Amino acid sequence: MADFEYEPDHVKISVGGKGGHLFRRGIHVGMAGIPWLYYAHGTVIAEMVDMERVQFAAACGIAMILIEMIRLKVGFTMVGQREYERTQVSALAWGATSITLVFVALEGWQAPPGVHDGWLIVPLILCLVFGDPAMGEARRAGMEAKQVFAVGTVLCTIIWLACWHFFGTPWYLALLMGPLTTAAEWPKLKWIDDNATMTLIPLATILLLVPFL
Repeated sequence: MADFEYEPDHVKISVGGKGGHLFRRGIHVGMAGIPWLYYAHGTVIAEMVDMERVQFAAACGIAMILIEMIRLKVGFTMVGQREYERTQVSALAWGATSITLVFVALEGWQAPPGVHDGWLIVPLILCLVFGDPAMGEARRAGMEAKQVFAVGTVLCTIIWLACWHFFGTPWYLALLMGPLTTAAEWPKLKWIDDNATMTLIPLATILLLVPFL
């Protein structure tokens, strides 16, 4: 029998049952507010502890790692987490740490004149927070693999195009990053969660492309 980590999403039972599953999804989608918080209030919040905003983001990432280490040591799972996360780095920790790495890696790249600072950071994060649960729910609805891939690709492409409209992100990146982000969710690896692969693989691609943008 396959390891629990490799079972389809619709048979992965969250702690707390249906309510726990909805809470898990709510936390995931709620992370969409992180870029807004960072750009709208990040500087003010960071100055309260005598840091720059990217330093504060990095500190939050480090704190998340430490909390996760303690959680694993104790063997604790909270509502919304899955039982296998009792002994494995949680999806939440992978997602939060990966989002932190996006800020740290791309904060130093100067946006072109008239383009919002979040031109690359925002779409990378939004594709994770909306794309992953959308594909998970598509699987729960019984869609076939190609249909799930189409759902993820269309949604992530729309996110990149929306960021082109609102933030000045190059529109043509949507043609690459939509399917790439969806494909990055596909591998089901025991040692890393798709919350990480959906962020870090597109991030690595952007880092290779950004000198030419």
